[in-house]
Amino acid sequence: MHTIEPYYNWRHLYQASEDPRSPLYGYFNSEVYFTDSIYDHVIHPQWDSIGCETLYLKVLFVDYITGYCIIEFLGEWNDAVHNDIMRLKRDFVDELIPQGIDKYILIGENILNFHADIPDYYDEWLEEVPEGWMAFVNLRPHVIQELNQYGLDAYFVLGGTLDDLTWRTGSPKKLFEKVNKVVGRRLGY
Repeated sequence: MHTIEPYYNWRHLYQASEDPRSPLYGYFNSEVYFTDSIYDHVIHPQWDSIGCETLYLKVLFVDYITGYCIIEFLGEWNDAVHNDIMRLKRDFVDELIPQGIDKYILIGENILNFHADIPDYYDEWLEEVPEGWMAFVNLRPHVIQELNQYGLDAYFVLGGTLDDLTWRTGSPKKLFEKVNKVVGRRLGY
C-alpha cells in the first residue's frame, strides 16, 4: 500500500494545502516519512487524513467558478464501524458547500472495501447540493455491489462508463466535462 500514491500531475494547477478556502489549508505532508497506516499497512505520505481510521483522500482539484471538486480516495470506506461519511461530510464537504462547490467527482479506484450503515449523511449531502451531484469514478465491482445493496446508489451517479474512465491523461476540466456529460444524460438535464 505504501507504493500507491495520490495522482500528482495536477499539483502545478492546485494544492489543497495552499488554498486558503480549502479545509486542508496548511496541511503538511512529509515527503519521506511514512506516518499513516491502514490497519497494519503503511500508506504513502502524500495522502491526507480527515480523521478517518481507514480512509484517506487527496483533493486533486477545485474549481470555485464552475463549482466542482475532484477527490481521490485510498482505503476502506467504513460507515458501519468508523462512520467515515460523517467525517467526510462534517469535516470536509460542509466546508466546501458554502464556497459554491456542489459537484463532486469521487475517484474510487483505490477504495478497497465499502461498509454501509444508515444513509443520514448521504441524505443531508444530497439535500444541500440541489443543483449539484456526486459521481463515483472507477469503483471496484464489489464496492459498487455494496453501494447498490444498501441503496446508496440513489445518492451517487456511478457505474456504466464511469466504471472505466480514463482520467489521468487529461486536465481536470476535461475530466469534469466527461463526468458532467454522463451525469447530464442520467439526470436528464
